[in-house]
Amino acid sequence: MTRREWLALLASAPLLRAAPDAPTAPVAVAKCPAYEGDVTGALNTMFDQLGGLAHIVRNKTVTVKLNLTGSPGQRFMGRPLGVTHYTHPKLVGATAYLMGKAGAKRIRFVESAWATAGPLEEVMLDSGWNVRQLLSSAPGVEFENTNGLGKGKKYSRFKAPSGAYIYPAYDLNHAFEDTDVFVSMAKLKNHETCGVTLSLKNCFGNAPASIYGDDAKENEPNESPTKGRLEVFHLGRRGPAKSAPQEIDPSSNRQAGYRVPRIVADLCAARPIDLAIIDGIESVSGGEGPWIKGLKLVKPGVLVAGTNPVTTDAVSTAIMGYDPRATRGAGPFRKCDNTMLLAEAHGLGTTDLKRIEVRGVSIADALYNYEA
Repeated sequence: MTRREWLALLASAPLLRAAPDAPTAPVAVAKCPAYEGDVTGALNTMFDQLGGLAHIVRNKTVTVKLNLTGSPGQRFMGRPLGVTHYTHPKLVGATAYLMGKAGAKRIRFVESAWATAGPLEEVMLDSGWNVRQLLSSAPGVEFENTNGLGKGKKYSRFKAPSGAYIYPAYDLNHAFEDTDVFVSMAKLKNHETCGVTLSLKNCFGNAPASIYGDDAKENEPNESPTKGRLEVFHLGRRGPAKSAPQEIDPSSNRQAGYRVPRIVADLCAARPIDLAIIDGIESVSGGEGPWIKGLKLVKPGVLVAGTNPVTTDAVSTAIMGYDPRATRGAGPFRKCDNTMLLAEAHGLGTTDLKRIEVRGVSIADALYNYEA
């Protein structure tokens, strides 16, 4: 898709009415062709374009949700995980360094690791990461696997807003409450169930498998989970552990393309994102991981960041060659509802590109067609 074709696509898109009161915020876009390049410099410039990192993190505890979806043993074409479907460790290290330089007092990297509640550091080591180097990238760096209780003494309950779609509240690891700033660090890629997986969809992994996993206990968490959330979240064939709030309407649609986007929108409304960072230097198209047929390697060579996750995801979706206001049936939301529109309806942010200021590289100049 050329720049002219992309602009024509947006001009001819259905005039879906945007939520007039949905907040907006600038989004920074940078060209960064390789991880061997100046990733730190590109990020630093982007944060300056957003008003500076210090006013977000200085003297604060920062929790960064990574995207390490699937087992470290599942690799695509034998490539390192960071250049396919995982957040790249160089981006993680650069972010920690800049946050430390900006005065963050503690930087906690978290992820609900696949099929385990063991130390996140072990998962990172299995993924080929240099954990010692990450620990030394800034003062106060730590890690936590949020797939279970972890280092906390109890789960924290986050209430979804009035008009929640699936669950009225979610029980999450303490790290999501014991923090001043919450960051979603995602990958620029498609998703089989949600069309795209960016900063909003990345927070699907906030929910611990100990409670929402397929092998959660009936009445209480299973602190040794070995499965994902297919039966509970995707298909609704069973409820989460009864220690957590149950579904609002157990008779609602059981289709994954209906449920998962709504659960994501609820989670992001219950635990808001303060900063979104999206890794589009190298990635994959066609799905979220090696288990998806038709996956392809892509090299968009871009980074995207913003203080509003909906505006950030909307710009990122446009960079991928899609209309961020597309509805079910239109690419990439062919079999699902649009998570961004559901989040917009919760009042989290606007998907209207006309209301979003893009700083740095324009969408047209950063365009990379994921359908090519």
